[in-house]
Amino acid sequence: MLAYIVRRLLLIVPTLLGIMIINFVIVQSAPGGPVEQLIGQITGELSDITERVAQDGGDLASGEQQAGAASQQEVGGSRTYRGAQGLDPEFIAEIEKQFGFDKPMHERFLLMMGSYITFDFGESFFRDEKVVDLVIDKMPVSISLGLWTTLLVYLISIPLGVAKAVRDGSRFDIWTSAVVIVGYAIPNFLFAVLLLIVFAGGSYLDWFPLRGLVSENWDSLSWPDRIVDYFWHLTLPITAMVIGGFATLTMLTKNSFLDQIRQQYVTTARAKGLGENRVLYGHVFRNAMLIVIAGFPGAFVSILFTGSVFIEIIFSLDGLGLLGFEAAFARDYPLIFGTLFFFSLLGLLMNLVGDLMYTVIDPRIDFESREV
Repeated sequence: MLAYIVRRLLLIVPTLLGIMIINFVIVQSAPGGPVEQLIGQITGELSDITERVAQDGGDLASGEQQAGAASQQEVGGSRTYRGAQGLDPEFIAEIEKQFGFDKPMHERFLLMMGSYITFDFGESFFRDEKVVDLVIDKMPVSISLGLWTTLLVYLISIPLGVAKAVRDGSRFDIWTSAVVIVGYAIPNFLFAVLLLIVFAGGSYLDWFPLRGLVSENWDSLSWPDRIVDYFWHLTLPITAMVIGGFATLTMLTKNSFLDQIRQQYVTTARAKGLGENRVLYGHVFRNAMLIVIAGFPGAFVSILFTGSVFIEIIFSLDGLGLLGFEAAFARDYPLIFGTLFFFSLLGLLMNLVGDLMYTVIDPRIDFESREV
């Protein structure tokens, strides 16, 4: 087992490198980078100043002539940027140097990965904070959503999937399948909006808060009241995420259980006179749950980083999903690539943990005989 773990850890290096290279090339090749973002802000402010001067009785015609002459200047360097007409080429070069764009792409990538090896993710371009500090600051919200959603999804899906498999074809199986299909068909963000309208002071009831992870007076509350306040704020977001998340796992559990029930060892166990409960939960359950339980780490990471973007936006929860969305919109490269590196590494490690959980659930599984 140790040799298998070492091989998998070594395989993480080229896999992570490939992920970073592909995303680096795609993101940095897309228009609207940080230099253009800053230029847009500057030219927008200049336009506002020009309009105010014109409104105050300035010589608008002269201003237009100057702007027209300036717009004919060539922007220095090998790059040109939209909206940069009229700006001093030296000023453009200074902005490029500020964001590291005075170096070729491959050199920027090597410098970035050299820093990431020591877990130095740099500072955000537009927030003036370290990427690590931003991630740590947003982590409680995402961990809360990811952890409780994953636990509830598993606690609902496994018993429901087993019950559906045992009662396959019955009325219970049919109407629960209808509920599962409806839950799967409704996007979680749409269900979140419905919950807000019904239960958060929209048009009907005012039972739950509209925003935040805790109340403003949370620090002054006693510990029991803090726990209640915490779950009071999480009720609607988690409900919205669970509704759309339990359907796939429920059907996976059912199909896995049905597949094991049809195996020869189950027929043999029944022929030996074993009770139905012992056959189902003593033999079938362990084999059927392999694929379900082993996927827990990966499911948690998926929900933690990618599954809650719309939920965080709708419920005004300042977590990693919202942080990543804002970073992508602002082309905040240190924030984009820093979080991508961290969560890609975390996801690859969780895949290894998921494989190791197979051996915990069923010690008969031996990965030593497999090639990675």
